[in-house]
Amino acid sequence: MTTSRSQQEHKTGKANRLIEETSTYLLQHAYNPVDWYAWGPDALERAKKEDKPILLSVGYAACHWCHVMEHESFEDEETAAVMNKLFVNIKVDREERTDIDEIYMKAVQLMTGHGGWPMTVFLTPELKPFFGGTYFPKEDKHGLPAFRRLLMAINEAWNTKRDEIEESSADLVGHLQSFDSIAASLGKGEIEYSVIDDAIGKLLEHSDSRWGGFGGAPKFPHSFSIDLLMRGATADYKGRDRKRECLDLVTITLDCMAYGGIHDQLGGGFARYSVDRQWLIPHFEKMLYDNALLCQTYLNGSLLTGRTYWAAVARGIMDFVCRELRTEDGGFYSSLDADSEGHEGKFYVWTRDEIMDELGKVDGEFFCNVYGATAQGNFEHETNALHLPASPEETARKYKLSVDELWSKLQPMKETMLKKRAGRIRPGRDEKVLTSWNSLMISAFVDGYRILKEPKYLQAAQDCANFILKNLVKGDRLLRTWGQGKSKIDGYLDDYAFFAQALLDLASVDPNPIWFDKAFGYAKTMMDLFWDEETGGFFYTSTEHEALVTRPRSLYDGSIPSGLSVGTSVLLRLCRLSGDSQFDGKLESIFKTYAPLMMRVPDQFANLLCAMELKLSNGPEVVLVSAGDKDATFEPMLFALNQRFSPNKVVFIWRAGEALGDRKALTSLLEGRKIVDGKTTAYVCQNFTCDAPINNPKKLSEKF
Repeated sequence: MTTSRSQQEHKTGKANRLIEETSTYLLQHAYNPVDWYAWGPDALERAKKEDKPILLSVGYAACHWCHVMEHESFEDEETAAVMNKLFVNIKVDREERTDIDEIYMKAVQLMTGHGGWPMTVFLTPELKPFFGGTYFPKEDKHGLPAFRRLLMAINEAWNTKRDEIEESSADLVGHLQSFDSIAASLGKGEIEYSVIDDAIGKLLEHSDSRWGGFGGAPKFPHSFSIDLLMRGATADYKGRDRKRECLDLVTITLDCMAYGGIHDQLGGGFARYSVDRQWLIPHFEKMLYDNALLCQTYLNGSLLTGRTYWAAVARGIMDFVCRELRTEDGGFYSSLDADSEGHEGKFYVWTRDEIMDELGKVDGEFFCNVYGATAQGNFEHETNALHLPASPEETARKYKLSVDELWSKLQPMKETMLKKRAGRIRPGRDEKVLTSWNSLMISAFVDGYRILKEPKYLQAAQDCANFILKNLVKGDRLLRTWGQGKSKIDGYLDDYAFFAQALLDLASVDPNPIWFDKAFGYAKTMMDLFWDEETGGFFYTSTEHEALVTRPRSLYDGSIPSGLSVGTSVLLRLCRLSGDSQFDGKLESIFKTYAPLMMRVPDQFANLLCAMELKLSNGPEVVLVSAGDKDATFEPMLFALNQRFSPNKVVFIWRAGEALGDRKALTSLLEGRKIVDGKTTAYVCQNFTCDAPINNPKKLSEKF
């Protein structure tokens, strides 16, 4: 679905250096008249040799305004000529080089008070930022200077105010280098439930009680905050009882998101965010990571409440990902663009007449009423983003149907409309495979298997893990990205942490010993490469990474969880499985260092707060010993273990008779664990006490 080389060549005629790259985003710019470089030694050395400033342009393939700026400026011959004469021009895919994006986005935020993409930053040859912003138009508008006029002004300043630029850029780098030390300035906190309780209180204060979620427009899902609230709905944190408040907000949020246009009512999956408060009109790009995270949230929500609609929403996400983002070899591409045929959302929206023409008068009226499609429309040009104006239960009552009958009646209509939609020109697809995002999807598929009891989702998780092990590993190191048959860029913290987490998730449903072995190995490598021995916590880049103006960290949850939070969770789970206390001091350091920030900005530390609850909960640990590959008693026991919301249990699957080998860390966990009466047997331990073995699914379900 990416733009072909022949199409791009037809557009401009001559390729630049980016034609050799594997990133879809960089390839989109391969026929610009701009003399683009990818980030690397050639560009950086040229800037120093010619003493030219660097124009750094950062974006991603599904970014609407990135496409706008490309069309207005980077495809323009006159603008390109100015860029080529005055600057060394570097184009970066933020999803590949997240370190560069992280550093210079902070710089832009410090300079302007806001950030976003496309990001445009001007650097000295020593990589120090001195001016930056986001989108700049071709002509003066929106209170922004024309891009070409800005280029001339930057060049004038470079030639006449060089000393000021050098001084201000050095000051800015100093701020960047101290940026992540803010936690240390707040002092130490405690590892206690009151930290979580206070954080949940703040989340509730800033929530939207009408439409769910947090804040106003634009509105993002914030799945980590919802996950934390689900924990709050089931636990008493020795403070104010917030269970009902948490459950109400979880319910409103998950329902309203699922009813809204942010949720693709025909094809499944979610767009990245809503431009309004009520989740109605999305920014139509669909990202792998959003769908992985929301899939898990909806699945766990279905366990928490028993709401089968949420399980169906999660199933729709997984089926969408398999249908539209899966590679031939089991990995998953990164995203679908918001635009098609040059218009945002055109692939997804409908006029009422289009629906009536396709379905006929009777079915068309019914479909339009259920999905809120009107003659006036709710989007541009009298088109409609399909949504549910009322809950499925309310709609079913209106038509004197059961909810199951409602969905059964709608299904053939949805299939007809989906088939019609498939004939449209599709949005572009970013065909790179990222280790970190694929790892999140593995975890989602594992949850799909254990909760929905559908083996196809386990197969998808296994296939994706094997894709990473085959294509994104070099020796004992992980690589960041795969595209067009090539893998490159050393892995970052999130690659190691997310993949280790995914492997531990697989080890909780599948007795294949490779999953734990690899998880343990990558967790050890993560500690060797990323742990900060001086102040604790993790760096985002490894000890082997190229030197940049600062060594960034991954502290805050954003659209994906922080590397800090997932790395911490991995260490906690390994400690619980192994009984080894080697990481206890490091874990204590993390929680005490960041506890003040967790309470101050809980929305940005929600996933680390979930990890703190895991630490405080102290169990249970469950070993499920399988009788072998053809053990018919295994899945009933596994599913009995996973029929209720129980986020703090740690599960490990072991095949009876499997030799421990080098897995010394598991000796205490597995000692004496054997099957009873030839059946899969569960061993449940908590607070250093173990129950009698259980080999009956009904008895096991009574505990979970």
